[in-house]
Amino acid sequence: MINKLRTLMHEYFVGKEEIIDNVLICLFAGGHLLLEDVPGVGKTTLARTVAKAVDCDFGRIQFTPDTLPNDIVGSEVFNLKTSEFEYRPGAIMHQIILADEINRTSPKTQSSLLEAMAEGQVTVGGKKYALSEPFMVIATQNPVEFSGTYPLPEAQLDRFMMKLSIGYPSKEEELRLAKNELSGKNVETVESVIKAEDVLKIREEVSKVLIKDEVLSYIREIIDLTRHEPRFVLGASPRAMLSIMRASQGHAYLDGRDFVKPDDVKAVAVSVLSHRLVLTSEARIGKEDTAKILSALILKAKVPIV
Repeated sequence: MINKLRTLMHEYFVGKEEIIDNVLICLFAGGHLLLEDVPGVGKTTLARTVAKAVDCDFGRIQFTPDTLPNDIVGSEVFNLKTSEFEYRPGAIMHQIILADEINRTSPKTQSSLLEAMAEGQVTVGGKKYALSEPFMVIATQNPVEFSGTYPLPEAQLDRFMMKLSIGYPSKEEELRLAKNELSGKNVETVESVIKAEDVLKIREEVSKVLIKDEVLSYIREIIDLTRHEPRFVLGASPRAMLSIMRASQGHAYLDGRDFVKPDDVKAVAVSVLSHRLVLTSEARIGKEDTAKILSALILKAKVPIV
């Protein structure tokens, strides 16, 4: 089932294999995904391909400076016939949400996603409304150097399991992309290979992938190293440790195993942690790279024998 899903996504999304695997890890581990890159490299195509491939209800929110929180979560409207307030669902009421250019809207609107991402529900007028399962937010953002962008708050960033950068395709991939377009092979023609119910079953199986205490201690040591790294103002949170744990289970599952190895942790750690860490002003001036610092810290952690 998963091999069919991988093959389908490779057909319609022309890009690196590890990008597709990490998207599936987030989906099956119950996480949310942040895609940061320049416009036009396929971020939206990737999100729509995932939704259609797993037959999930898809919704797109185009964030702009005038987007309001009520546009996202919905609002209560007074019904003159019944003399009661009725809930009008917002754009969040779908299973897979594409939050496009999330950093082009204000922090107040960005924060309207927090409850939905953390608890799978929204609160409007004092009433809670559950979101359909499986629920996943795939957000795209332009690099912060671009004009008209607002930095995402740390609390918002911490809700994303991973941050990925697609990058430009190779020469061969770009030519294949052009040929797909000429032949009419695009995201509109994607057929689902699994159902939403299958995703929920896989999530349950992923949650049962064994993680030994030695591997948990290994993850904890990596987290602790980020908190004592002088080039970071803000180290990784306890939620970050849980995200590495879940992502490692997803990586092991995609690899066909029912237990987590240290290699699974290494494979996901940078993508899980890089967006949660804040460099000091001196490190930013020195143009230090968060991913490189993280990679060096991971090498310092003692690898357990399991």
